Amino acid sequence: MAISDRFAAALSQAAEAGPTGPELLPVRLSRAVASALGVDAAGLGMVDALGRWLPLGASADAASTAERVQFTAGEGPCRTARSTGQPVLAVEEELRRRWPAFTERLLAVTPYRAVIALPLGPAPWGQGALDLYLRSGARVAEVDAFAATAVGELVSAALSDATVWATWPPGEDPAWLRGPVTRDRTRVWEAMGRVCMDLDVPTEEALALLRSAASAAGRTVDDVAADVLAGRRVAADLRAAG
Repeated sequence: MAISDRFAAALSQAAEAGPTGPELLPVRLSRAVASALGVDAAGLGMVDALGRWLPLGASADAASTAERVQFTAGEGPCRTARSTGQPVLAVEEELRRRWPAFTERLLAVTPYRAVIALPLGPAPWGQGALDLYLRSGARVAEVDAFAATAVGELVSAALSDATVWATWPPGEDPAWLRGPVTRDRTRVWEAMGRVCMDLDVPTEEALALLRSAASAAGRTVDDVAADVLAGRRVAADLRAAG
């Protein structure tokens, strides 16, 4: 069976099994990717118009955790693939060598020991990356590089179709940009804004403070941002923790 047919069948199965709703299209695409390529999990994300990284969906909770770990570390295969425009394949040894902060936490909180990151776009929907996760580094050689690239293009095409042909209210984003993990990440930007005002620092420093506090506590930026917005932590605490 051609990879396009295999992906179409996997996407149809993912749609039947749920979740439903246009806002969860990235979740269904991620599950179809994992099934079609035979990897343990997949995650999808994009860069918005302001250059901020947004997770869109993942095939498993652990893959969502891996994305939050990578965002907190500010380094990792996905970021490298996006910046270079080239696929990145890394087993545990290379993960440790190239992205030590990310890898230490990844190995501690997820079962994944290898990552394949594929850049996506630019396309009508934007550009981003597709992460493939494997529990064993030995399985990287089993992933067909051509098939993975083709599936990445099919995912990008599906997002483009959902952007070009769907309708949504003026002033709002496409439905697939309003999923739960994407909404959760916007709370980080809200927390950054509060830190910027409270400490009179630029956004880059605010994000660095959130990341530093998260790393020091063994948590994610998303967790620390939620604490800031809830009033459980104040901006001065972040500077002290950093």
